[in-house]
Amino acid sequence: MTAALLHHHDGTPFRDLNHNGTMEPYEDRRLPVEERVDDLLDRMTLAEKAALMCHGRMLPGDHGPFPSGAHLITERGLTAFGMMAVPDARTMAAWNNHVQDLAAAGRLGIPVTLASDPRHGFTENPATTFTGGGFSTGPEPIGLAATDDPALVREYAGLIGRELRAVGIRLAIHPMADLATEPRWARIAGTFGEDADRASRIIAAYIRGLQGERVGPDSVACMTKHFPGGGPQFRGEDSHFAAGRRLVYPGGAFERHLRPFEAAFEAGTAQIMPAYAIPSGSGLAEVGANFNHDVITGLLRGRYGFDGVVCTDFNAITGMDVPGIVSLPPRHWGVEELSVPEQVALTLHAGADQLGGETDPELVLGVVRSGAVSEARIDESVRRILRDKFRLGLFDDPYVDVEAAAELVGTAEGRALGRRVQARSLVHLAGRPLTGARLYVEGVDREVAARYGTLVERPEDADAAVIRLATPYEQREGLLEQAFHSGSLEFAPAEAGRLAALAGAVPTAFVAQLERPAVLTPLEPHAALLVGEFGAADDVVLDAVFGRAPMTGTLPFDLPRSDAAVEAAREDVPFDTADPLFRCGHPTAPRAASV
Repeated sequence: MTAALLHHHDGTPFRDLNHNGTMEPYEDRRLPVEERVDDLLDRMTLAEKAALMCHGRMLPGDHGPFPSGAHLITERGLTAFGMMAVPDARTMAAWNNHVQDLAAAGRLGIPVTLASDPRHGFTENPATTFTGGGFSTGPEPIGLAATDDPALVREYAGLIGRELRAVGIRLAIHPMADLATEPRWARIAGTFGEDADRASRIIAAYIRGLQGERVGPDSVACMTKHFPGGGPQFRGEDSHFAAGRRLVYPGGAFERHLRPFEAAFEAGTAQIMPAYAIPSGSGLAEVGANFNHDVITGLLRGRYGFDGVVCTDFNAITGMDVPGIVSLPPRHWGVEELSVPEQVALTLHAGADQLGGETDPELVLGVVRSGAVSEARIDESVRRILRDKFRLGLFDDPYVDVEAAAELVGTAEGRALGRRVQARSLVHLAGRPLTGARLYVEGVDREVAARYGTLVERPEDADAAVIRLATPYEQREGLLEQAFHSGSLEFAPAEAGRLAALAGAVPTAFVAQLERPAVLTPLEPHAALLVGEFGAADDVVLDAVFGRAPMTGTLPFDLPRSDAAVEAAREDVPFDTADPLFRCGHPTAPRAASV
């Protein structure tokens, strides 16, 4: 049984969510959101409230290593899910409608909120970023910062929002407001760079593009992360792993890392996700931000007055078990010695509203039954969660048009805009465009390259060479950690020598995919052309390399001269590597002021 569409005695249509034939206040779309929230909250059992506070993970379809959507919705009552995969638009839209039917059959008919990490770029990481779904591909977020064009970013974010909304995804688990002040950090591609001023104007444009001026039925709500700023990771190690359990501030620049969040608050971000890591030496409590009363209640809710949903970063408390594949430990940094109920109570008393990645409402029910957390405290969180569902219009119509979704996602116009943003993000680092009829390539699709010249097999037979390069990184152990590119930013000596020799044999364009600030020092003297890119199709890159399109992007961070310079720098201080090879803002802007 799903929610029937009925009409009130005055003709007002309503969804009969509790199946009693009467329009209750929470079903009346004419009433203010807060009145509808009050009415529904009074009707909910403690178990229903606890389920609302779990933000689970879901795969489309009722199979795979995770519990099925039917089980999580109909048996556990969950109504918030981060999508682990997104199929083609038609299939995803149909899945949204299926899970909304499951939710509508429940006692109160509370609709599902489907959420997702970024899906419009080129990067695939099973924990942070995904591709697929046929979306209109642009550069990674760091490439949006490279355009330094808030109007263009808002336009592109509007496209992202329309495509997500078309398939039923109404909550973006992005953007990242973290400043890229530690060049070794694996997640720089998801940020808006090193300069707090640039990051602030880009994040504001991005949020307004997704949400509009205020959250409403045409919005995709934003969950901005990772408060109070996940950039200054100790030695660049990521906080998904124990080596990255601390944020550090040797330069005393804690306040600088709050500035992009201040821009996000001004733009009206609906939700916030805290960091896994401990803000060590900041003067705040020495526990992970998910558990940290000083961070959430003191700083976020107190100083900034934020009253939106706070969802913890995923699986901070219980970890994640993918049967037959991998078992990932919890990221409960600083509170490892506490029991799971004690960690849940600490999280809720810190001020968090939802437990990211958790699918067992008993986690919340247990701490209320034990007296560790009051039901009044639970009501505070449930009120915030319901408010967003109402604001997004999910109670009035959570469904999407399956056939329209296939027409709205990945349109010719959308793909053209994505490609325009890719092109606008390319940075001309040094040298001049190439010429020549015979072409040698590496890292480029040969069918695409053949449109620009006759391909040859050896550099010495070519008039020009184009080499696309990934930023160097250290190979790590562990299934998940392999996806996080951390550590050294320098090319191995043998590879640097090979590339230099190649450039000595033929005029060569090196195109570096700057997911992190690569050390390009050994390549720069030998390159006929040096280009920085942040996610771009081969033909977009080749148009720039051969002078058919201008390169107007500017570096969103310094490019260090060496690993030694990075190691000597302070993790929290922007522009702190000595004598960088290229400065933030290159080639047109002066270096941004340091702290």
